[in-house]
Amino acid sequence: MLLQIPALLSVTEAARCRALLEQQEWQDGRLTAGHIAQHVKTNQQLPRDNVAAQQVGQLILEKLAQNPLFMSVALPLKVLPPLFNRYAGGTTYGDHIDNAIFTMPHTGDKVRSDVSTTVFLSDADAYEGGELVISDTYGEQRVKLNAGDAIVYPATSLHRVEPVTAGTRIGAFFWTQSLVASNEQRQILYDLDVAIQQVLQADAKSEAGRRLSGVYHNLLRQWSHT
Repeated sequence: MLLQIPALLSVTEAARCRALLEQQEWQDGRLTAGHIAQHVKTNQQLPRDNVAAQQVGQLILEKLAQNPLFMSVALPLKVLPPLFNRYAGGTTYGDHIDNAIFTMPHTGDKVRSDVSTTVFLSDADAYEGGELVISDTYGEQRVKLNAGDAIVYPATSLHRVEPVTAGTRIGAFFWTQSLVASNEQRQILYDLDVAIQQVLQADAKSEAGRRLSGVYHNLLRQWSHT
């Protein structure tokens, strides 16, 4: 399931974050790539211990915690602190699938990557190319969003970032371990949650809404893993 989260950051917040990150010392993205990814990855990244990156990452985490759409679609159990990448001058990241397991900084806890998220920090008209291309059951989905918008998609998806042929593309990316590992089950729960909200908006005392809510929580209880 691919889902856009509009204005996770406001336009002003995205601009401030981008300006701060642009001043930092970027590294070759291949330093953090696995053996296979090293052959298709030519972007730049900020090291995880960069103070500015940590500040922007904390802001994103705070915004996520307040965003009902992200909570509904991701059902987060653990969220890795965001990382940041930069594309310019033809740099790209070819077809790949994200690692299944990551390590949480400082604690060493293992995190299963169920859900991938990209937050666009550069305006869509500030660069050429740079589309996030995600393969799913309906073919390739090409994503290029406004600054502050986010896209959420299964971490099991084959995806790539097209070469940026002009301008600069800066973004955040991170992974979430969901309470529900199965993408199909998360899709069912999300669709059910949307239906419940629609029913209750029409009638806050709806008996159907109450029953649907019970079904939702019983399915979540059955499918969740903590």
